[in-house]
Amino acid sequence: MADPNPKLKLYSYWRSSCSFRVRIALNLKGLDYEYKAVNLLKGEQSSPEFKDLNPLGYVPVLVDDGVVLADSFAILMYLEEKYPGRPLLPRDLKKRAINYQAANIVSSNIQPLQNLNILKLIEEKINPDEKVRWAKYHIEKGFQALEKLLKGYAGTYATGNEVGLADVFLAPQLDAAFRKFNVDTDEFPILKRLHDAYFELPEFLNALPEQQPDAPRNCIVGVFSNPFLAFVM
Repeated sequence: MADPNPKLKLYSYWRSSCSFRVRIALNLKGLDYEYKAVNLLKGEQSSPEFKDLNPLGYVPVLVDDGVVLADSFAILMYLEEKYPGRPLLPRDLKKRAINYQAANIVSSNIQPLQNLNILKLIEEKINPDEKVRWAKYHIEKGFQALEKLLKGYAGTYATGNEVGLADVFLAPQLDAAFRKFNVDTDEFPILKRLHDAYFELPEFLNALPEQQPDAPRNCIVGVFSNPFLAFVM
């Protein structure tokens, strides 16, 4: 007999910030899931089996009772509609719009410009040092916009005192910026305060890269023998 409540499957890589977002949301909603590791550094995302799930060859991918979804934004919207417990979007229309805007600043204007493929290309075409400067420039530009956007809305979290969609996108990006790229936290006081608040919550702590089953043993975030490990987003 088929399981009437099949477990969700999340295809993830421990250092992927897009996967990190989805892990946070699954934890917040109290959803049990099976973790399926995809090693990006070994090229497992390019295997025929994985490309059957996502032809682009990117993580995360969520499988839910025959529904296969790639792209973290699509996955989060699906989870919000199918599993409305602990909603990520506020009822207030203006706050909801601010959540979308903050999430899109991260997903469209920061993260894609610092992912593994871009940074590898910069290293190959220019020089290894330039990839860090490039990443920090785009992170700081995005953070300046986020500071202005959230100034009139932030409470304990991005748009008030309840965790929302914006926080799910912000947490991985802030963690990467402050712990890996050494972005100056003093320049972004609202974002620094949010970052500190996020990692007092078990749902965020349990989603951290170093807590994942495919994380290297005794890994220290931001310190790697292989420099590309620090930049998989």
